[in-house]
Amino acid sequence: VQLQASGGGLVQAGGSLRLACAASARTFSRYAMGWFRQAPGKEREFLTALTWSGGNTYYADSVKGRFTISRDNAKNTVYLQMNSLKPEDTAVYYCFASDGVGYLRGKYDYWGQGTLVTVSS
Repeated sequence: VQLQASGGGLVQAGGSLRLACAASARTFSRYAMGWFRQAPGKEREFLTALTWSGGNTYYADSVKGRFTISRDNAKNTVYLQMNSLKPEDTAVYYCFASDGVGYLRGKYDYWGQGTLVTVSS
């Protein structure tokens, strides 16, 4: 399973960024897709997930109302739209693919190379 995240960068507090995660068609149609992040010195933090059917989405309380996950089936790509960014959102963001809902307990089956998001105050 190969996942490629992109779109990170430096943004001021209150700004927006959109991350993208490209996957193979097989992965996209089989697994739930989502995002987690890891800030320096901190544990991984689940952010959001979208089931393979697209029927269910999950968000962590810390990002609910600010972040939105979506998918483009034609491009086998999952997006994370991040609005109203805060300095505490600074972290490396990882795209993941999982079979089942273990991600709700912090268990991810596959993940790609992360992309760094830095939010300046």
